[in-house]
Amino acid sequence: MTQRKQFSPEFKAKAALEALKQKYTINELSAQFSVHPNQIMNWKKHLLAGLPDIFSNGKVRQEKDDEELKGRLYQEIGQLKVELDWLKKKASLFS
Repeated sequence: MTQRKQFSPEFKAKAALEALKQKYTINELSAQFSVHPNQIMNWKKHLLAGLPDIFSNGKVRQEKDDEELKGRLYQEIGQLKVELDWLKKKASLFS
């Protein structure tokens, strides 16, 4: 079985930027970087999809992380409340 090639993020960024510049054709870039043309196109699409996040200063990502944290905390609060109620009920039986 052959091992799949692993490319560094820097290599992917370089290839995607070159494709974005459109100075060379995808086939020329493919030969230059020794990568299949479809792979370069995928990296280019990934680059274009991620560009808006670069200029958002992380606000959108931070808001999403905050919402996830809120959800987990509310879930934990609910769980602790149920446990507390159960303990109060059991404690009242022994009083």
